[in-house]
Amino acid sequence: MPELPKDLDEAIAQAKTATKAALEDGYRLVQVEIGIPELKVQPIAEEFLPIFEELFGDRFKVYFPDAGAAALARRDWGERPYIIRGLSEPKGQMQPEDEGFLFVEPSAVEVNTLEKMCEQAGDRPTVILLPKLENVAIIGIGLAGRQLRERFLSIIESCYYIQPNEGYAVFRCYPSPWQVWLETGDTYKLISETAAKPVGDDLERLITQAMGTAEESTDEGSNSPLTAPKKPGLMTNMKRFLRALSQ
Repeated sequence: MPELPKDLDEAIAQAKTATKAALEDGYRLVQVEIGIPELKVQPIAEEFLPIFEELFGDRFKVYFPDAGAAALARRDWGERPYIIRGLSEPKGQMQPEDEGFLFVEPSAVEVNTLEKMCEQAGDRPTVILLPKLENVAIIGIGLAGRQLRERFLSIIESCYYIQPNEGYAVFRCYPSPWQVWLETGDTYKLISETAAKPVGDDLERLITQAMGTAEESTDEGSNSPLTAPKKPGLMTNMKRFLRALSQ
């Protein structure tokens, strides 16, 4: 069972393994989400290129939100035998011979374009890396937003997900189930595994119950699994983690 990563390198390694496993198991639309602020997206995207090169050779395309970001990637990555373009660039149009697609950091602004391109991709493997699609201000909370979520966002398989929050973290590394980890002192303890992503009231209930259990165990002086020593996870090393992001 995978545990919370201790640093960004471990998180990326886990994400790459999970992505490849999901594609090899037949998933055709997957995404990787690392909910850490100030991530440098382009170097992370470069780490994923070998997966596509191994699976598809030069028969895939890489898409950035706009032409400027794509141009920076082409400059920094050097000569590549496959196309790297912005989502709406004419030279980046999908072709029948393309076998896979990598979308890098699409936002809610590009969600309609992304949806159309994913439809065009059909059953060809598609990876959405570090998306920022759930912007309520843009997508909306009314009927249109709900339909978009049901029609498109809900069919994307989260093969890797980590979201640190105050006192807990939600984590998923395919093929493992969704996990919730609770902060207990300087460590994090696994408190839940579910088939679906825990959100809203369900997530709050899990955390509340676990915190109650931890308090009871502390009062009784017991060595329950929740309070047993465990290796520090990513959130325990957050200061070091954020320093690494800024280098």
